Amino acid sequence: MTEPRPAPEPVGAAPPAPAVAEQVFGAALPAAQRYVARLATDGVTRGLIGPREVPRLWERHVLNSAAVAEAVPEGARVVDVGSGAGLPGIPLGLARPDVALTLVEPMARRVEFLEEAVAELAPGPGGPPWRVVRGRAEDRSVVTAVGRVDVVTARAVAPLPRLVGWCRGLLRPGSRLVALVGARALEELPGLLPELRAAGMRDIEARAVGESLGDAATTVVVMTRGDR
Repeated sequence: MTEPRPAPEPVGAAPPAPAVAEQVFGAALPAAQRYVARLATDGVTRGLIGPREVPRLWERHVLNSAAVAEAVPEGARVVDVGSGAGLPGIPLGLARPDVALTLVEPMARRVEFLEEAVAELAPGPGGPPWRVVRGRAEDRSVVTAVGRVDVVTARAVAPLPRLVGWCRGLLRPGSRLVALVGARALEELPGLLPELRAAGMRDIEARAVGESLGDAATTVVVMTRGDR
């Protein structure tokens, strides 16, 4: 006799925005709230966000991603590689309406989600453009479509040396790579410095961002492509 399958976990309601969210997003707070609601519903049913992540969407995902803004220069052209559900790219774009944003993602179902989110949340006419490009950062077609940018962002996409190799075509000399990483990657960073420098990266540092955001504070690894 076949055992019945367990019922799927219910999709939860979007958690309310914490008070600090207004400080981070300003006039874009309603858009950030719509994005969180989208993550809590479509993001879960499409398998982009785990149901257990819903109660902590703001602190662990959205505010945590928006904190990356501290490492992004004003008016930058930003490409978010392996964007998935739009993290950190979409919160960054909402927190920083001065940046032009491209989301790069290879999986079709994620691209569909991103295109819908961009259509709803991107700045109106006259603002910096947002767009979605399907593919991998190292694909020639993606490099051609995106061009070289000022900042590449990534969230838990790959080990840092591999990430640098994938993103090389998007980085011109002086471009910045900003990677949201976990505790293990931070521990490994000192041992990776020779390999990262040999790959042409300089000014490599771990930087605390979002210190005023409480539980949403995080650490990023920031590095700049050298002249080679």
